[in-house]
Amino acid sequence: MPPSLPDLTRLKPLGGKRSNKREQIVNVFLRQEGHLSADDLVDLIRRDDHRISRATVYRTLQWMVDAGIARKVDFGEGRFRFEHSYRQPRHFHLICKTCHRSFEFLSSDIESVVEEVSAARGFTASQSVVQIYGTCEECRTGRNSTADLGHTDLLFARDALRIAIATERSGREFYTRAARLTRDVRGRKVFEDLANEEVDHLSKLESRYAELLQRDPKLESRPTFLFFKGAANGLFAEGTERLLKGVNDQQALLIGIRCERGSHQFFKKYGERFEDSEGKQIFLEFADEEREHLDLLVREYKALVRRQGRARRPKRAPVSARATR
Repeated sequence: MPPSLPDLTRLKPLGGKRSNKREQIVNVFLRQEGHLSADDLVDLIRRDDHRISRATVYRTLQWMVDAGIARKVDFGEGRFRFEHSYRQPRHFHLICKTCHRSFEFLSSDIESVVEEVSAARGFTASQSVVQIYGTCEECRTGRNSTADLGHTDLLFARDALRIAIATERSGREFYTRAARLTRDVRGRKVFEDLANEEVDHLSKLESRYAELLQRDPKLESRPTFLFFKGAANGLFAEGTERLLKGVNDQQALLIGIRCERGSHQFFKKYGERFEDSEGKQIFLEFADEEREHLDLLVREYKALVRRQGRARRPKRAPVSARATR
């Protein structure tokens, strides 16, 4: 699905002038999928208007890179290619040395390593480029692949929903178990309410996922774009394992707080990194929901500590009884 077109007047570089030719070239570029060379774009432009020169196309491509509409990538072919960066998430590439095709993906694990190394060296990273060269399955086996190359907004949204659904399922399991073992009546009610909320949210996410599949019946079989190893089984899975080892009411709430805080930070962190897209919206919506759950658990933990403190405090004798001593 091509991205919606940007407002070119707002993306104009300092000192730039409005140009109908430039807008025409940008619009043609954004309607294409995959990675175009400058010559590819020249050929496409000249189908519409043979009067536009090669030099104008080259200048506009550089303008798009400067304006944040396009990214320049090098696949080892001896020439640069260009891809959309407007409304597209940052991503990495697998590059086949046999057929020269590229396959896109995003990995939180790779980004974490980049962050860790940069922080250790006191380095501020502004851009990361990961390109893995090798042989694709089709070239290696000779079997034709039915999977589409590259990614679309639907594919990105599909993977975002898969991660959100896995997290809701793990959250439902966590809160259901926490409610069973909690002895404090009020705390148990909080866990039961959160378990019911997870069921409701899960139903909505699954319906949203089904709607995506209706928009693209082949979506389920297309290759994965988002790789989030730590979130594959849901961000509450580890917390559930800790509950099974035996905890008291305060500990159960603290585990829930850590899970919700981690979930909120995860979805907010990556949602804010993505360019404007349906996948970004899913992540940020989920981050807001997790923040609400986190605030609720923090309030309940503080209330439980106060209640338990009052219960342990020794009762003072009535004034009349103290007076007769």
